[in-house]
Amino acid sequence: MPNRPLAVRYADDFSLLAGRWERIGLALLAIVALAYPWLASANWITVANLALVAVVGSVALMILTGFTGQISLGHAAFLAIGAYTTAILGTQFALPFWLLLPVAGLAAAVVGLAVGPFALRLEGLYLAIVTIGLAFLTNHVLLSFPEYTGGMAGLAVPVHLGFGTAPAVLSERALYGIFLAIATLTVLAARNLARSNTGRAMMAVRDHDVAAAVMGVNPARAKITAFGVSSFFAGLAGGMFALQQQFITVDPPFNLLLSVQYIAMIVLGGIGTVFGAVAGALAYVFLSPLLEIVGRATPGLSQLPSGLQSTLLFAILVITCLVFEPLGLYGLWLRVKRYFMAWPFRY
Repeated sequence: MPNRPLAVRYADDFSLLAGRWERIGLALLAIVALAYPWLASANWITVANLALVAVVGSVALMILTGFTGQISLGHAAFLAIGAYTTAILGTQFALPFWLLLPVAGLAAAVVGLAVGPFALRLEGLYLAIVTIGLAFLTNHVLLSFPEYTGGMAGLAVPVHLGFGTAPAVLSERALYGIFLAIATLTVLAARNLARSNTGRAMMAVRDHDVAAAVMGVNPARAKITAFGVSSFFAGLAGGMFALQQQFITVDPPFNLLLSVQYIAMIVLGGIGTVFGAVAGALAYVFLSPLLEIVGRATPGLSQLPSGLQSTLLFAILVITCLVFEPLGLYGLWLRVKRYFMAWPFRY
């Protein structure tokens, strides 16, 4: 059964919103997002800020893994580069945060473009192993220059509103507005990328690189472009995380576990879709504190550390979701949309 109105024009095929239900869903999401900081408590606004950081980071990984089919377990390395670029430049040169965020993305993109050529002859588990090495190498480099990065002790992240101004303190509500704007632009950019020739080339390489090459697609260019774009948004997410935390260390959080968490986000949300990246990130971050509450009240789990409780319960949730719906939250959304498109009939 179709899940969108029949496209009879090229304009219909390239529209951002496929039909009425997408417009209704987007309108409801916008209302909730704008009203959230005025209705939620300070703690839940902080959770929302972390969720918006995760949205940008998961969209970045979706471009590489979901669009192009390149499995990466070194995603945390690009977030670390973005976070430490923001912290070091803010500390050493007192640059404003609105300039540091794109610079952090560019710094991560340079590393991503340097790593991209190594992925041309690797795929699957072999590429995953190489990206794991990148994560450990990045952490080693950051720890080797404690005079700039703070080493094991960590580094404070000053927030400057202008060039050379004194550090300011942004409230959680102000950060929410900034992060919401960045996350919205990131999602729009990813949606437009998916509809562009470059995005379609990435998906063709993901499905079958030999067939894509026969059709005129350059697989090498598509893979390197995916690494560059993905690492840019990952560095941007790292810079956002640094601004939110105001103090960062190398390990944790920028370790292999963080990369695995982002893999879990895009798999739970629905691999290969921007909707899946957003839904998976929001579900993961917002469910974590709720699962900690459930874990403390569950016999047999209350003796475990709180972080391990939420991780175990989330793993069970992901497995259950994927058993009944392999497309994840995106598949559930398609089921709901198809139901209302056919209502009141069942076929």
